Amino acid sequence: MIGQLYGYARVSTNDQDLAIQEAALKAAGCKIIRAEKKSGTSTGGRDELRTLLDFMRAGDTVVVTRIDRLARSIADLGAIVKELETRGVALKATEQPIDTSSAAGRAFLQMLGVFAEFETAIRKERQLEGIAKAKAEGVYKGRKPSIDAKRIRVLLEEGKGASEIARLLGIGRASVYRVMQT
Repeated sequence: MIGQLYGYARVSTNDQDLAIQEAALKAAGCKIIRAEKKSGTSTGGRDELRTLLDFMRAGDTVVVTRIDRLARSIADLGAIVKELETRGVALKATEQPIDTSSAAGRAFLQMLGVFAEFETAIRKERQLEGIAKAKAEGVYKGRKPSIDAKRIRVLLEEGKGASEIARLLGIGRASVYRVMQT
């Protein structure tokens, strides 16, 4: 018995559109497509992916347009692929020569996973470099403090305890203790 083709589409933000991926998955023969607007850096909170993975049966195939739609880290990609293999489910990509039902497809998948993780790490490094540069130039000062340290000190001088101050200001006791240490 030949299994079914199930599509999975994902974009990272709400302002991005799933239409191109969904059209490609339909053209690839997918009758059922699960789609979501969630970050790919983790599988946590990706309910449509979880539903799809739970539903798959031996002989089925998960189809994505590109492997980075499925996972952005080697660990997540490896876990997903292992789960699929355990269930006898194949993975294919429409825009990349990935087909886990063949040795060459599995090798290419692993190489792409390495590059996807590398790209994420490079992006994070660039972001941190940009923040450091902005701080050095006095442009970036970070977010404004959410805790009023002066108010905490006044309440401490009035003889109030950490628990009472936390309750009055609607903050955690640990925040009060941090101010007490400075």
